[in-house]
Amino acid sequence: MDLLQYTFIQHALIGSLLASIACGLVGTYIVTRRLVFISGGLTHASFGGIGLGLYTGLPPILSAAVFAVLSAFGVEWLSKRKDMREDSAIAVFWALGMAVGVMFTFLSPGFAPDLSAYLFGNILTITQSDLALLGSVAAVLVIFFALFIHPLTYMAFDPEFARSQGLNVQLLEYVMMMFIALTIVACLRMVGIVLVISLLTIPQMTANLFVHRFHHIIWLSVGIGYVSCLGGLYLSFRENIPSGASIIFFSIVIYAVCKAVKSLWIYRRQRRLHE
Repeated sequence: MDLLQYTFIQHALIGSLLASIACGLVGTYIVTRRLVFISGGLTHASFGGIGLGLYTGLPPILSAAVFAVLSAFGVEWLSKRKDMREDSAIAVFWALGMAVGVMFTFLSPGFAPDLSAYLFGNILTITQSDLALLGSVAAVLVIFFALFIHPLTYMAFDPEFARSQGLNVQLLEYVMMMFIALTIVACLRMVGIVLVISLLTIPQMTANLFVHRFHHIIWLSVGIGYVSCLGGLYLSFRENIPSGASIIFFSIVIYAVCKAVKSLWIYRRQRRLHE
């Protein structure tokens, strides 16, 4: 409890909660719509924005956000063309982002920057500006999902049915791609480019073991995500290991334990039915 008096611990706890809310909302849409590969592509594409930011002197998070959103729109536009497969469009922006990021990072004037904070993250180093970005993204997502929960549910499970109901599915898809990109960028300082995709999928997979309604998955995944962050922070403190990796490791442990518990419950239930 003595750790709570330190500002960086307070920032880490607040950042964990905000990131869990944002990732719980967006991640449920990603998992339900089966957009995990797209999210991975956008995650790595954002590295191009970081390289451009370091080269031009702009804030890397700002340039990463612009680059990621433009990449998201590009993936969405190319995937709708008949002469381009969706996985090919994702691969194009994935490779482009990494290539641009590496080139401009090494072209940056002065000493070569330390990229570990962006690749693997460190929640203990997030600042008030990072919290403001996370808080803004989380607040906008909460409002947006509260207003459009039913259209988003229709679109996540059955886009064709959503179109039959008169919904502008194409516009909603572009908006959600923008939110996916912004959520990824907002979480970069927390868990990094390499690991952020796990925060968008593993808590949702764990929640889906027990609940199947869209809004139930959202809020259960928010809770699981926050518990994963707290457990990862504790593990990071005890073993002196990077916080981003420990958060993801703890979330995978939670998933494995929940999966084993559910499998055991199903096995015992089947045995009772056969007896």
